[in-house]
Amino acid sequence: MAKTAPARPSPAQPARTRKPRAEATSGALTVGEREKPAVPPSVPSRQLDVFPNPAPERDYVIQFQVPEFTCFCPLTKQPDFAHFTIDCIADKLCVELKSLKMYMWSYRNEGAFHEKVTNDILSDIVKAIKPRYLRITAKWYVRGGIYTNVVVEHRKKGWKPAPRVDLPQLGAETGLLG
Repeated sequence: MAKTAPARPSPAQPARTRKPRAEATSGALTVGEREKPAVPPSVPSRQLDVFPNPAPERDYVIQFQVPEFTCFCPLTKQPDFAHFTIDCIADKLCVELKSLKMYMWSYRNEGAFHEKVTNDILSDIVKAIKPRYLRITAKWYVRGGIYTNVVVEHRKKGWKPAPRVDLPQLGAETGLLG
């Protein structure tokens, strides 16, 4: 009898297989162990990918929230955690989101003071996209009973923001009469 090659998974089937622990019966839970992928699906990277600004004719704010930033103290080797808010007014280029995520993740095993890492991130993003404006607010979690906030900014030479427009504050409508 001739041997046949095993069937290839269809596009709808995942390539990974599960090792069942117990025999599945109708309506019963099947518990398995997922095999470790040969190559991790994502890895930290210091590469920032960019794409063309879809509306370079106007100023608009792109805001990134990075609530789980980690690095470690270069003196104590203890982990440091921060919430980064990145406000950007792009010029010709924008930062691609996944590359920013992998870039921020790349600091996980790096020792750096709060002020240095915040300024380094600003410098790298400015180098990658040359924005009209970029502000990073890093809110570092408590260390030794002290919270540290680091705010750094970049303004493109000659760029001036449009004048602020203050709109009247109106009360919230409830839909109820009387």
